[in-house]
Amino acid sequence: MFRLDGKTAAITGAGSGIGASIAGLFARAGARVAVLEIDAAGARETVERIRAERGEAEAFACDVSDAEQVERAFDALAQRFGGLHVLVNNAGIAHVGSVATTSEADFERLFQVNVKGVFLCTRSGVRHLLAGGGGAILNLASIASLIGLEERFAYSMTKGAVLAMTRSVAVDFMQQGIRCNCICPARVHTPFVDGFIAENYPGREAEMFKTLSDYQPLGRMGTPLEVAALALYLCSDEAAFITGQAFPIDGGVLVK
Repeated sequence: MFRLDGKTAAITGAGSGIGASIAGLFARAGARVAVLEIDAAGARETVERIRAERGEAEAFACDVSDAEQVERAFDALAQRFGGLHVLVNNAGIAHVGSVATTSEADFERLFQVNVKGVFLCTRSGVRHLLAGGGGAILNLASIASLIGLEERFAYSMTKGAVLAMTRSVAVDFMQQGIRCNCICPARVHTPFVDGFIAENYPGREAEMFKTLSDYQPLGRMGTPLEVAALALYLCSDEAAFITGQAFPIDGGVLVK
């Protein structure tokens, strides 16, 4: 169960964190993995790690907010691997601020990556999925798309859009063999979190790590591998009856 043998999976932002864990797990499940990443060094590390485990992976340079780069990357990966069967829209950026403290530049930057990026990659991905008779799309949203979070105005706006796009794509293409779902994580322990704490709370790293962990009622952050495991299920044939849904993985936040 939960195998991706013979399938090609494109994963955006797979150079680190959740994306890298999804890429690694999908490769171990038999997928040919296309790492779409703006960070060449991170992409190289992910590909090398997969190949060291005897998996198949290739890196494709891609700024998800650039339409031409996205088209080129998807055409190249489809040619390299003989098509596309799974797309994971993972690439994204974060922001801290309310509507009163969010600058127009920050708002635009979040929109370009988190919303336009998902649009562009999904548009290209759908074209190739249809050519192969269908497949699965998985978007990384957030609990911020389901509840209000303090100081996350622009970020929440983008993740709400991801949830809406997920349901729209599911409705538009379910008769053509394409499923589309999204995952809504709470806080996940990634290098981004460690960097955020170090930059904003120097000298208080341990204290803030505990505070951020305790936000989840289970008393800890999630792990990238836990998110990857859910992603693998939703992109596998075992989830063939699921589309248009949002799956929280939140340590109990939504029921506290």
